[in-house]
Amino acid sequence: MCGIVGYIGHREAYPIIIKGLKRLEYRGYDSAGIMIYDGIDLKLSKTKGKVSDLEEKSLKEISTNGTIGMGHTRWATHGVPNDVNSHPHLSNSGNLAIIHNGIIENYEPLKKELINRGYTFKSDTDTEVLVNLIEDVQKKDNLKLGKAVQIALNQVIGAYAICVFDKQKPDEIVVARLGSPLAIGIGEDEFFIASDATPFIEYTSNAIYLEDEEMAIVRLNKPLKIRKIKDDSLVDPYIQELQMNLEQIEKGGYDHFMMKEIYEQPNVIKDTYRGRLHANEGLIKMAGIDDNIDKFINAKRIVIIACGTSWHAGLVAEYIFEEFARIPVEVEYASEFRYRNPIINNDDVIIAISQSGETADTLAAIKLAKENGAFVFGVCNVVGSSISRETHAGAYTHAGPEIGVASTKAFTTQITVLTMIALRLAKAKGTLSNSDFHRYLQELEIIPEKVAEALLTNDKAKEIAAVFKDATNFLYLGRGYNFPVALEGALKLKEISYIHAEGYPAAEMKHGPIALIDEHMPVVVIAPKQGHYDKVVSNIQEIKARSGKIIAIVTKGDTQVRELADYVIEIPDAADAMSPLLTTIPLQLLSYHIAVMRDCNVDQPRNLAKSVTVE
Repeated sequence: MCGIVGYIGHREAYPIIIKGLKRLEYRGYDSAGIMIYDGIDLKLSKTKGKVSDLEEKSLKEISTNGTIGMGHTRWATHGVPNDVNSHPHLSNSGNLAIIHNGIIENYEPLKKELINRGYTFKSDTDTEVLVNLIEDVQKKDNLKLGKAVQIALNQVIGAYAICVFDKQKPDEIVVARLGSPLAIGIGEDEFFIASDATPFIEYTSNAIYLEDEEMAIVRLNKPLKIRKIKDDSLVDPYIQELQMNLEQIEKGGYDHFMMKEIYEQPNVIKDTYRGRLHANEGLIKMAGIDDNIDKFINAKRIVIIACGTSWHAGLVAEYIFEEFARIPVEVEYASEFRYRNPIINNDDVIIAISQSGETADTLAAIKLAKENGAFVFGVCNVVGSSISRETHAGAYTHAGPEIGVASTKAFTTQITVLTMIALRLAKAKGTLSNSDFHRYLQELEIIPEKVAEALLTNDKAKEIAAVFKDATNFLYLGRGYNFPVALEGALKLKEISYIHAEGYPAAEMKHGPIALIDEHMPVVVIAPKQGHYDKVVSNIQEIKARSGKIIAIVTKGDTQVRELADYVIEIPDAADAMSPLLTTIPLQLLSYHIAVMRDCNVDQPRNLAKSVTVE
């Protein structure tokens, strides 16, 4: 949540920062602001609303000339979204400016103490408290900015990624992180600072990702210095070469990033198993699994921890792991796992799933599991992210940047990785016959072609969307492997169209939700011919008897459900375990078209953030 962009160098900072903020809009925000240092003074512009509103306002009210600056998109925590609470914030003297992603949990006692010392506050934010704390430390002991930031951060409790600028020391920006991501792009005689690398990818392919409790002084014409906040020890910077390119973060002719990412799924699923899946040889090669195979084979259970869409991918994996590898699996919300004093043993394997690799609750759950002696395996998309560094081993999904807030290709690539892990373990344990193992490998290898075929349902999904775009409620039903897909389909609709939707196991309909069904209730039923087909047909008959409007996702050639359903979307046939990779496609398309027809902001739905880096 929140987006940070900073620049110090030889170029005009303003266009770099504005463009960078637009690149970070996917993170979710409600206000934006920018600071430019013009060589004499700090120029500030802030507003509630979008970056486009900021751009329009700032061009009218400030000089945009200057080669040093920083910008911010804010997702409100302390204080309502408005111009005053937007970042950057200035210290009382007006010398210091700060932008901040995170939460300072002990801001209230700090604020009271600062008020007693004569400080005044214009906003309701914890961030304004932090910048004045830094100034107070700086003044009391006549310290340089970097040292003052370090001492102040040792007094705060919470999470942060910050950039601090002092107009009395205008050749540097001080940055620090704890719990919120921060990247530093290294160019020729210039530095870029951002929440992730997307704002500076066209300027440099070299980046440093700060670790937790690290700070850096970014200075013109001087080498970068990184120190530990706690003990002031120097850290050798590790420069990574970025793997993304500019084309990956542009829309490529699509109206929305979400639609682009839906249509990327055949290719990214292939990218996910490329070099790992060798169907002809009957092999799966995954270094993170191969190097730790004994941990998995000897595991008494696997605990999957995740949030949101990643949690739904974990639920699919629960069915796959238990069927293929015969290992007990529990799937936990990371936010609940970390707080309920869970029983964790040293023969447990914890699989943590996150698209961004920065999800705060999942990171906290990882740390808890490690403290209790469990082996932790990460599944994430972003190379160099916190989860990739905090876990003992892991696997990247290779989905490429996902900009749309509502995850699509993240979900299918996560399922792809988890399916390969389950198959690899089944082979090692001997819980699948050789013939079944080879059959599943071959099935997974051709899934991208079937996903491409499933995408041909777009026009049908659009037609159905036009009928139900004004519905106030939706019910999604699925069984077995497709129960989590029902949850995911409902989540997608809620996220981007703001229609209330619920996902249920189809058999649970009789235990409550059936009371909701009448002629106004659209019910999406996932009914491929593999799995519990006859049982799902019975559920459809129950809906039909109560005049519910049925939208069925069926296997191509289906006749039985077609006779009962009001609307039918056909997908290719697939093994039951692989079906979620196909059944989810028309649900993504349906939610997309409904949201567009309702004139919703598809890529940046209200109140949501792509990377949830606070609790």
